Amino acid sequence: MTTERETAEQPLAKSLRDAITRLNRRVRQARPVGDLTFSQLSALTSLQLAGALTPRELADVERVQPPTMTKIVGKLEERGLVARTPHPTDGRQVILAATDEGRAVYAQYEQARNHWLSQQLERLTPEERETLAHAAEILQRVARG
Repeated sequence: MTTERETAEQPLAKSLRDAITRLNRRVRQARPVGDLTFSQLSALTSLQLAGALTPRELADVERVQPPTMTKIVGKLEERGLVARTPHPTDGRQVILAATDEGRAVYAQYEQARNHWLSQQLERLTPEERETLAHAAEILQRVARG
């Protein structure tokens, strides 16, 4: 049974979801020219943000099946962006981590994305930027649950 409040909030929820999805897609497209796929960049980003992970943990974070992650990690390893080290307590496992080169590539992608978004924000009025700063704080709270 849907309450009156839930019905009233649905247009806002849809509008926010659509705007966030479109903005995320556009920010993701603002990247340096390179041959990293979105999946490879996402995996590299997860390793950068989370630190070292097992292949299974990385697959779980990325919400892909382990065989898919194996292929993604293989490509990242070929490029020297990710390295495997033995697991400290489980000899059957390995730990994946971004290499120095992987962290540098990640930083280039972040810089390109931030640059694109900064250019878009420069087109806004000071009041609009202030509103977005406040909205960003609220969205962070919503994202935390």
